[in-house]
Amino acid sequence: MHTIVSTLLMLLLNGSAPLLAQTDEKQQLVVPLSDPGKPGSLEVGLLNGSIHVVGYNGKEVIIEASTGTTHSDRVKEKEKIKERVSDERASSTGMKRISTGGSLDLSAQERNNQVRVEANSHRYPVDLTIRVPQRFSVKVSTVNRGTITVRDITGDLELNNVNGSIELTNISGSAVANTVNGHLTAVFRDTNGNKPMAFSTLNGRIDVTFPASVKANVKMKSDRGDIYSDFDVDIEKNQPQVNRSSQSGMYRVSIEDWVNGRINGGGPEVMMKSMQGSIYVRKAK
Repeated sequence: MHTIVSTLLMLLLNGSAPLLAQTDEKQQLVVPLSDPGKPGSLEVGLLNGSIHVVGYNGKEVIIEASTGTTHSDRVKEKEKIKERVSDERASSTGMKRISTGGSLDLSAQERNNQVRVEANSHRYPVDLTIRVPQRFSVKVSTVNRGTITVRDITGDLELNNVNGSIELTNISGSAVANTVNGHLTAVFRDTNGNKPMAFSTLNGRIDVTFPASVKANVKMKSDRGDIYSDFDVDIEKNQPQVNRSSQSGMYRVSIEDWVNGRINGGGPEVMMKSMQGSIYVRKAK
């Protein structure tokens, strides 16, 4: 028995135990819509992984999911060698392992063209690629080890990431996008002329391209970066806003130094804020 356990330990250390290696898993779900002729909405939330949403000329929502180990995952697996050896010892004494299934648990619910996707991403990062009809609103979020991309969509977008970037391409509608550690880029084909938008990141740049005809009131701030635009922005000459607060008899004074201006005469508010990164407001060529 000691020889078997020692051999297993050497195989794990050398990465030569294919029976114990985590393999990639892939799943696909096709979700019919209740009313394919009308706009719909998508909602997805992950703990670990990436979300890619693509608009296409179709009538169904097609979800493709995959998961597998990364380099950091393999390091963690080696750190669990002793635990696995203990499992082998348990098996040798007559104990049976009860399978909990694969690491990828994917499900989707649809009601009145509203699609909600759930994937178990606690142990390994999940990579979701979701194709939706082009007239779709999207609400997605992820926390670790992933990016969010959306392209070829007409609708309202609500996007939240923590440790990763957000990238929007060929979008028509409105967007509220926030990340903590990552860049944020967006290219709009057209905008919703009535809805405000917001783009913010803590550590990263913001780079947004609007149609030349866009009308907006812009409110921008970069604590440790610069602000650039090739629009003719009519900058307001207001003084910085001074905020005062009191606590325990002491007063705190802070200055909110925002850049406020109008593009093409003004319109809905577009807010952009980065603490450590520059802001770029581009005019589509």
